Order: sequence, then structure tokens, then C-alpha cells
Amino acid sequence: MALTELLIIFLIVQVIHFLGTWKLYIKAGRKPLEAAIPIYNAIVLMKIINRPTWWVILLFIPVVNLIMFPVIWVETLRSFGKNSTLDTILGVVTFGFYIYVVNYVQDVKYIKDRSLKPTTETGETVSSILFAVVVATIIHTYVIQPFTIPTSSLEKTLLVGDFLFVSKVNYGARTPKTPVAFPMVHDTIPFVNKKSYLSSVQIPNFRLPGFEKPEHNDIMVFNWPTDTIPYFGYRGTERFDKPIDKKSNYVKRTVGLPGDDFEIKEGIIYIDGKVLDLGDRAKIQYSYNVVTDGTPLDANFIYKELNVTDGIYPINSHAYLIPGITPENAERIKTLSSVVDVVRNTQTQPDYTTFPHNQPWNADNYGPIHIPAKGETVQLTTDNLPMYYMIIKDYENNDLKIENGKILINGNEAKDYTFKQDYYFMMGDNRHNSQDSRYWGFVPQDHIVGKPVFVWMSLDQNIPWGKFFDKVRWDRLFTTVHGTGAPHSFFIYFAILMVIWGIYSFIKYRKKKKDSFKY
Repeated sequence: MALTELLIIFLIVQVIHFLGTWKLYIKAGRKPLEAAIPIYNAIVLMKIINRPTWWVILLFIPVVNLIMFPVIWVETLRSFGKNSTLDTILGVVTFGFYIYVVNYVQDVKYIKDRSLKPTTETGETVSSILFAVVVATIIHTYVIQPFTIPTSSLEKTLLVGDFLFVSKVNYGARTPKTPVAFPMVHDTIPFVNKKSYLSSVQIPNFRLPGFEKPEHNDIMVFNWPTDTIPYFGYRGTERFDKPIDKKSNYVKRTVGLPGDDFEIKEGIIYIDGKVLDLGDRAKIQYSYNVVTDGTPLDANFIYKELNVTDGIYPINSHAYLIPGITPENAERIKTLSSVVDVVRNTQTQPDYTTFPHNQPWNADNYGPIHIPAKGETVQLTTDNLPMYYMIIKDYENNDLKIENGKILINGNEAKDYTFKQDYYFMMGDNRHNSQDSRYWGFVPQDHIVGKPVFVWMSLDQNIPWGKFFDKVRWDRLFTTVHGTGAPHSFFIYFAILMVIWGIYSFIKYRKKKKDSFKY
């Protein structure tokens, strides 16, 4: 939806508001034209319904405004004496058009100093829930969002079962592109597996300023660019085309930045011809072939001591394939008396499942490839077009065709193209068990969700809930995601603060209860 279309919709809403409320403005002692002036009419309305002016801001926050509009409708009705349950229901189910009936047909009086306190316990509960949902939606959309690690692509750094808090403010929060959506859920309504949004209504991309830009080695959450499934884990074959902000959330490591020349040789990443320093927290894993003297491999050592999670796969009576092993652990396997040799698997044959699907590359030997940056111009040929096809057509919304050997962009022959946004190359640390940019290409800047900041909970998926104290990985609770050195848990400090807060709240409650007896 273009900005012009949004402006037209906004003006239509203003007309609807004016026609439905101008008589009520008069009864409240205001001038009728005040109901027609965009934004100012909302400020006046807040005064009429005796609500704070800052509520106007909530009316312009996508998703949050879907909650606020019904609240405003009901508050308007109650300001003119329409307090019954039926009035509330009619105000909501008619999408506010019941106010037209009150405005033109019914003889109502304005209640200037009406009490804002709900008259029933149910009303109090509903008001509290609505307020909590609004606050939580704002925090979830613009500040910080919970996220779960579902796969082992970043194993050893982030584990399956880790629960993260992802900061939206580091790189700058996005305003929702899909404004009509169920609050605080992603692409699917829980339990019913139904789409949680209306894809026909879209607004232009906009990102608030952040205080940092993505750097090499940053772990990042982003929307999977080539997502065509209704929800993460879907195993069907039907294709689903989704808005950017409703595509599945992925978490990978940033290994290539806009403007980088990127290459992988023998599994090692090179940026501009130099080996990428991955820092001391990145635990890169590969698959290895382990050759023994015929004695069965010590599986207990592999699973328990080395914490391997991807399994052990027999090749024959003397060899095993073990994915998800760090080079350090490969050296430890060599110390086993039954082990003859440990060899890292490195692909040498072309694998045309790797992006852009027309080069003789593979997961271990990839590129060189240049990562596009905003404002850069690339010469286009039919040979290199697969590299940029999705960028031009899908990510930057152009009509792209090839006719008679010529590349046509928006109907005009194009010999070059200038990129409209930055792009990134993302990879998992578990190099032979990660679906990442090597297979589906670049991550556009407008697909970035945020930066994980800490793990607040971690549950071992292999341990049943009946063994709760074993299931919780206590040493990972409240650990930071980025940084250097071994992750340090801040859980004990959090627990101490909670105990202090609990004691303070108890003392405050007892004092309040004691003071109430004085009267």
C-alpha cells in the first residue's frame, strides 16, 4: 500500500469521525468544526472523554491502535451516558458506527466529570487487561521481544531450548508493515493454527533510529527472506507468500556486511581476502568421519562429555559420521584408544542447491561473492542476474523480465542496477547443519528484527518435565549473548532483587492494611 493510499484512508477516517460525532462535540461545549480537523480532533476528543492527551499517540501506533479504537468508542459512549452492557457491545461490534445513532437519533447529555473508575469488578478486570495488552504490545513491537531457539544451527553458542530477549532498539525498531494483526503473536494464532494477520493491508517500511549497526559476528534475529510456509515447522507442500514482518523468525551469525567481498575456502570464511576473526565465543562445528579399530565408539563419551546433540551415524563397522563437532572436540575424540583417525568432512563437488544455484560452489567452498550495499551500482548480465534476481524483483519490488536476451526492469532495458538498501550474509555456527545464506542468499536490511541480548531461560529438550531441576540449564539463566570470555550467569543477582522486592511489597501491604484499621 502506497503512502498516497494511506493518506486517502486517513482522510476517509477523518470524514467518518466528523459525520459521526460533530453533534456530540457541540453537546460537550466544543465547536463542531473541531471534529473535522485531523489530529486536533483526537486531542479534543481526549478532553471530552476525560482521558490523557498522550492517548492520541497510541491511536497512531500500528497494532496498538486496533486495541485503542474500541476503547475510544466505548469511552465516547460512556461520556454521554451510554453505560449499559448493550451499549458497550453495540459500540464494539458495529466498529463504532453505533455512535452515529447516538449522535443523530438519541437525545443524550454530556457527563463532564464522570467517574473513570469501573463500576463493576468485571469492568476493572477488563480495563486492567486492556492496559496490560497495550503496554505489552508496545514493548514487544518497539523495545524487546521474547524468542525461542528451535534448531541447533548456533549450537554451543545458543542451544535448542534457550529463551532469549531480543532487543529492537539496538538496530532500530521497525514499525509493523502489517498493521491489522493479532497482538503479540507472530504469523499464527496459538492452538488454532490460523493466520494472525490481514495481509491485504500493508504500510510502507519504516525503521526508527538505532544506536548501533550490525557488525561481523553479531548474532541477529531476522525474517527469513524466502519464507513460503504458514508457520515455522510446517511440513506441507502448499506455498504461502507472507508480508516481511510475518515471515518466520530466524537467528544466525552475521558473517558478511554490506560492501564485503565474501568467500569460504575449506570451511573458513574470508572477508576482503582476510580470515574472519570469529571471536572466542563462537563455537564453529563441522561434521567428521571417525575411524576406529573395530571397537564400538564410546557413545557415552560423545554424548555426555562432548555434549554432541546431532547424533552418531555408523558408516560401516570401522567408521562413524558425527556432525556438530568443534575442532577442539575432534582432538579429544582422537585421544580415545579405539580411534584410529578423525577427518573433517569438506565438500569438494559442486552443489547447485547453494545460492545463486548456477555456480559450482558448495557449503565449504563458496564464492567469491560481493554483498550489495545501499547506493552501489552493479552491471547486469544474464550470467550474474541470478545473484541479484530476488533483490531486484522481490526485496526491492520491481517488475523484472528477460525478453530476447535483454533484461527489462519495470519495462525498460537495464544494463545496471543501483541497490536501494543494505544486505547481509548470515550463517549458522553448525556449518553442516544450517540452512542459511549459503542456500537462500542475502538478508535485506528491512528484514532485520533485532539483536539478542540475553538468555532468560534455558530448558534441555531431552529431559522430561518431571525432572524439572535437571531440565533447567541453571548456568545459562540470565547470561549475555554477546561479549568475550565464558558467558556468566546473572541469575543469582536477579533472584536477590526479586527477594528484596517481595519483602518490600509484603511490608508495604502490611502497613497499608494496618493503616486501614485506623479508620
